[in-house]
This record gives sequence, structure tokens and C-alpha cells, in this order.
Amino acid sequence: MNDGYRDVLDSISSSAPTPGGGSVAGLTLAHAHALTIMVARLTVKSEKWIDGHDIANKIIESEDANLGFSIRLAQNDALAFDEVMNAYRLPKDTDAMTKKKAITEATIGAASAPLEILDYACILLKTISTLVPNCNVNALTDLASASELALASAKIAAYNVKINTQYLEGDAKSDLDEKCVHKLNQCNNTIIEINSIFTNRLGW
Repeated sequence: MNDGYRDVLDSISSSAPTPGGGSVAGLTLAHAHALTIMVARLTVKSEKWIDGHDIANKIIESEDANLGFSIRLAQNDALAFDEVMNAYRLPKDTDAMTKKKAITEATIGAASAPLEILDYACILLKTISTLVPNCNVNALTDLASASELALASAKIAAYNVKINTQYLEGDAKSDLDEKCVHKLNQCNNTIIEINSIFTNRLGW
């Protein structure tokens, strides 16, 4: 741990509205990726876990992209909410319809950003579900922890979708809400599969 890590936490804990929950969802997803990569590396270190080598190597090969992308998702969420604040702060002499359109478009963006995090949390959980049957058994609880972090990321992201869609109406609202519910259900179903496999492997 270093000062840079503390700087991120201090930024989140400040009174500024961003980075907020959506950004934390992205950072939580990054932590889930990091733990998954660690387990993948521990798996390929031994021929004992040869059946898990293919998926483990794929995870390792994509590590930089996935970690970097998760951090960008966190940044994107903060930027999207900043746009909402900017729309509300348009000059008082701004045409009412123009301001309303700006607020609506920014709010759609603020809901779409965490929805993307939710989508990628689902993807990571699916990846974990393919690694958990054959990964290094000594790191199974680390992989289970990664799956819980991914699920937490998904749930936090879903909260941030919903807090924004409540200010929308019509097709934009229904489309975002439906996608959110669908993706979160996917995540919940996948982690049930993961938990069943890892507890069975550990005899729990």
C-alpha cells in the first residue's frame, strides 16, 4: 500500500460529489480483476492444475487491459455525473427546453456509466465461473473473494443506475432499468454457481 492508494481514498471521502458510488463500483471491479489475475498466476505455476491453465493464461494475457479499463470506468462515472451538475448549472438565461434537454442527456449518461460497470462485472463473474472448477485449490477463497467483489461492484453500479433513472421517463428510463435488472439477475445467478463449485471443492 502506498500514498497513491490513500490519495484515492481521500478523494472519495471528501465532500465533493465525485468520485462517488459509481466510481467505487469501478474500483471494486478492478480489485476483483486483480485477485482473479493472482489466482490465475498461482494456477499456471504448477502442472497440478493443468486443466485450469488455458483459462488462467487467457486471464493473465488480458490483465493490463482489464485493470486499466476498470479504472477508466470509474473515471467515466465521475465525469458523467459532473456533466449532470454542469447541466443544472447552465446560466439562468438558458432557454428552458435547451436546459431540460441538457439535463436529460446528462442524466442518461450518468445512468449509462454505472450500467457499463455492471455489464463488465457480469463478464468477470462468467470468467471466474470458468476458472473456479480447475484453479489452484489453495487460492480458491481468493477467487471466491474476487467473485464477491465483482458482485458488490455490480450491486453498487445498479444502485447508481437507479438513482439516475428515477429522473428520467419514457423509453430511456425503461430501457436502462430493464437492462439493469437483467444484468444484476445474471450476476446473482452466476455467483450461485461459483459458490456451489468452490464450496464443493473445499468440502464446505
